[in-house]
Amino acid sequence: MQKPSGPLSGLRRSPLVRGACGRCPQCGQGRLFVRFLHYAAQCDRCSADFRAADAGDGPAVFVIFAAGALAAPLAILFLLVTRSVLWTGLIFIPLSIGLCLALLSPFKGVLFALQWVNRPGRAVSPDIPGDEDAG
Repeated sequence: MQKPSGPLSGLRRSPLVRGACGRCPQCGQGRLFVRFLHYAAQCDRCSADFRAADAGDGPAVFVIFAAGALAAPLAILFLLVTRSVLWTGLIFIPLSIGLCLALLSPFKGVLFALQWVNRPGRAVSPDIPGDEDAG
């Protein structure tokens, strides 16, 4: 298999880009999701096992903050210009929901890929009883 070359080849190997594109964090080619927000059990290209890692609720928190930071100022500006609470709600509530749904999958992929790269399962702590590998 030929290695990618060119100015964007390093960027394609980034876990941020691979996760945001929904690609395997290990090989960058297989699919990370089998359907909306559901991880595949393993990569269909390199057979990397995805069952051990999970991004949890982190992506939802980041998406809410990002969507709120984008939508709230625009909604306030729109409200000040139009002076219509009804139209502001009719436009910005569906817009905010759509923005959250659009951002959730890339954010979930990025956090999964970062978790995959940093291998949190290997972490040990002397503060945890029964963790013999520490110290």
